[in-house]
Amino acid sequence: MSNTTPPPGFPPLPPLPPAVPKKSRTNAIIIGSAAAVIAAVVATGIVVVQSTDDDSKPAATSTASSVPDEDVVTPAAEEPEPAYAYLDTGDFTMNLRTTKRQCFGSAGCNVTVEPNLTYVGSGDINPDVVYEITYEIRGDESGPVIATAELSNETSLSYAPSLISTASSGTKVSVKITDVVPQGG
Repeated sequence: MSNTTPPPGFPPLPPLPPAVPKKSRTNAIIIGSAAAVIAAVVATGIVVVQSTDDDSKPAATSTASSVPDEDVVTPAAEEPEPAYAYLDTGDFTMNLRTTKRQCFGSAGCNVTVEPNLTYVGSGDINPDVVYEITYEIRGDESGPVIATAELSNETSLSYAPSLISTASSGTKVSVKITDVVPQGG
């Protein structure tokens, strides 16, 4: 028996190369998702930083606003550091308070006095500065007595009571502030 089929009119096709497996798109999806998450985090960070930045200018608003102009709230300006007064002897008055008196007839008296300080200045007292206030007590039979008190926290006065001896029970005791020296601050 003979083969009666005519030969084909064109040469046979070469064999197909082995099939390349399709790459999975999983990696592309993961990388794309990660990029989207990172972009969202960065955008959120930028919005937060801009909304808390005190130096930034307010965002421009459109002229067609439903809020009337008189209801617009403007941020308050930062308060400047307080300016404290330079204090000197004229900013205070002082009186003496007698806390103890022991008299010896014509021999005079032993008197214990304490300063009573009043601020009469016009500026604010710096609460962070300690002021040494030197004063002179007159009326002691030996001459003037010099003492110092410390004013701190604007109102706290520290001092040691002064013991003076007067020539008689009628001797007037007086005080004069001689110096104010700021310490620290």
